[in-house]
Amino acid sequence: MLGCVIHGQGDLRVDELPVPEPGPGQAVVAVRYGGVCGSDLHYWRHGGVGDFRLREPMVLGHEVVGTVVSYGAGASGPAVGTAVAVHPATPCGVCPECAKGRRNVCRDTRYLGSAARFPHVQGGFAARVTVPAGQLRAVPAGLALRRAALAEPLAVALHAVRRAGPVAGRHLLVTGAGPIGCLVVAAAKAAGAASVTVTDLLPRALDFAAAAGADTVVRADDPDDPGWPAEVDTAIEASGVAAGLDTCVRLVRRGGTVVQLGMLPPGQSPFAGNLVVSREIEVRGAFRFDTEFDEALELLASEPGFDALVSAVVPVREAESAFALAADRSRSCKVLLDFEA
Repeated sequence: MLGCVIHGQGDLRVDELPVPEPGPGQAVVAVRYGGVCGSDLHYWRHGGVGDFRLREPMVLGHEVVGTVVSYGAGASGPAVGTAVAVHPATPCGVCPECAKGRRNVCRDTRYLGSAARFPHVQGGFAARVTVPAGQLRAVPAGLALRRAALAEPLAVALHAVRRAGPVAGRHLLVTGAGPIGCLVVAAAKAAGAASVTVTDLLPRALDFAAAAGADTVVRADDPDDPGWPAEVDTAIEASGVAAGLDTCVRLVRRGGTVVQLGMLPPGQSPFAGNLVVSREIEVRGAFRFDTEFDEALELLASEPGFDALVSAVVPVREAESAFALAADRSRSCKVLLDFEA
């Protein structure tokens, strides 16, 4: 079977891998689609994500959907042949964070396609993968697998909106119109936000934000753009650059909330921290998700508009071209690998 394996910086290969057998408590899933995430691109382009560096070849991917093939001893879940999405996290369940119900920041979690620990946790970009059976989620009736592949990034967006607090009836700013930023727009509108303004440097990215439901889109490099708000109630930084965080802090109202969702580069990041004090702004981090994965599947089942955010589906044999397309935000939003094409 074919799998998408990163061997080092710039060294992405489609390798022939052994077909896995399920161990105790595990399930085998025949993967149909896998979404190329920003972290996958970082492993490809830079050999790591933040402080997580590649130390061995690793199957990439954590946004995967497919069908159940079989179960190992003692495992149960959706019936064989059922369409499923795979929750990519396996929290330890015993650390202080898990005990407090914050499993998304578990200090000993395992996450598909992650070099955070060694040996690395192999990912889901393969024709068949084994995962703990408890990580399978049956896809709601009528939800196509192509759209269901957005469940993982949408869960990230839903968690960020939840971290922002109540947004119903409020004006929200989102800096960065990549796939996650666009899904934050959709999540915020689903939560009742009255108005969402999105900033980005690329016109095509702003087009995707508008398709996701943004009320106003603004060129981040144009201070004279009439779309700039005087202030907003809440801001979510989804670009992963310090300038985006600075914009959020400067535009959020006094006593407002800023959520840092985009992963900033390692080291120090300059922003107008004095305003955090003088305006008593709350700055909160948002990392991954937990139960929001199930909510994401339900939302995807009810909103066909999400289809507009899948800009390309590429056969796994052409993985490198798919990664190049996903890295070019002037041409794409979410790119999926197809493991049956």
